[in-house]
Amino acid sequence: MTFLTIVVRGLLRRPVRTGLTLVGISIGIAAVVALVGISRGFEQSWATGMKSRGTDVVVSNMGATLTPKPFSATVRDRIASLPQVAATCVIFVDLTSIEDSSMMVVSAREWGGFSWQNLKLISGRMPKDAMEPVVVLGQTAAEVLKKKVGDTIQIEAEELSVIGIVDGGAMVENGSVILSLPLFQKMSGNEGKINVIDLRATPGMSEDEVRRLCEQINGLIPEARAMVAGEHLGNSQAYRIISAMSWGTSLLAVIVGVLGVMNTMLMTVFERKQEICILLAIGWKRGRIMSMILWESALLGLLGGIVGVLTGSAGVHLIEKLPAIHGLLEPDLSVQLMIFSVAIAVGVGVLSGLYPAWRSSRLTPSLAMQG
Repeated sequence: MTFLTIVVRGLLRRPVRTGLTLVGISIGIAAVVALVGISRGFEQSWATGMKSRGTDVVVSNMGATLTPKPFSATVRDRIASLPQVAATCVIFVDLTSIEDSSMMVVSAREWGGFSWQNLKLISGRMPKDAMEPVVVLGQTAAEVLKKKVGDTIQIEAEELSVIGIVDGGAMVENGSVILSLPLFQKMSGNEGKINVIDLRATPGMSEDEVRRLCEQINGLIPEARAMVAGEHLGNSQAYRIISAMSWGTSLLAVIVGVLGVMNTMLMTVFERKQEICILLAIGWKRGRIMSMILWESALLGLLGGIVGVLTGSAGVHLIEKLPAIHGLLEPDLSVQLMIFSVAIAVGVGVLSGLYPAWRSSRLTPSLAMQG
């Protein structure tokens, strides 16, 4: 009988208890995959959206919410004159409920600004002017809202016509309702207010030069903060809270898994006391006894991790299809996250098996004579 056979047989001795332990581990790992994957995916979706617009720097005032606080549009005038700034585009972005969708991105963009240029028409047309009472929908937003060209959509207290369906080249762009900034400012009572400035740096600037430009802008405008595109959401207070909550919830689930594995392995040592003592009596070293218990617990962790990764991935895909979430993010289910999650599960197994393994090594061969 090989060493691995003994390890596997030890787990199969109590299949129900082993199965329940696997469920406990897999739930913890599924929480890691789902919560961390969603939070990372949300950040990456916004970063991809910035890239699709050709934005190098984002100027905003990110507070404790996922949308920036409004500030005066005149802030742009203090930035646009800088020699390293090639172009600017002012925006008002909001996350709000629209008809049957509980959360939708509304992106009101400066008429004629470069943030319109990445939008490729799938059907319909673009607005004729800044005050035409119309919107264009990203293709995912059109799917979620069940709208087509010619339909109407209600934003605030106004009904606007859908005149175009577009492909924005990124998940967050395709999940947006897009209209002109002056129209939205008038509708929402935010005349003269914006909450984002997209900025294109002079072509050829290095990443370090772009970061120095951000520092220069921050010295000019106390109302908002300039950050490299793609980093502004991750550095917001709201996102940091969401990320911390995701990791905190995952940690609690993993701790439950640790306790479950430890309990299972302690029961295994207790029930197999006579077997372990016999192995010691026939010449097994105490280190090998410890290795056997640790291998069993590590195998539990590995199997639980694999099941947890599969469960978490399936759960994320289901969540992604929910109307409240669909179109807002593309979850990060990268190979690195999967490997990291399984590694956590194996680590949980080994950690949980340390004390039971130590207890098993304290047994003496003479106990094999006891009934």
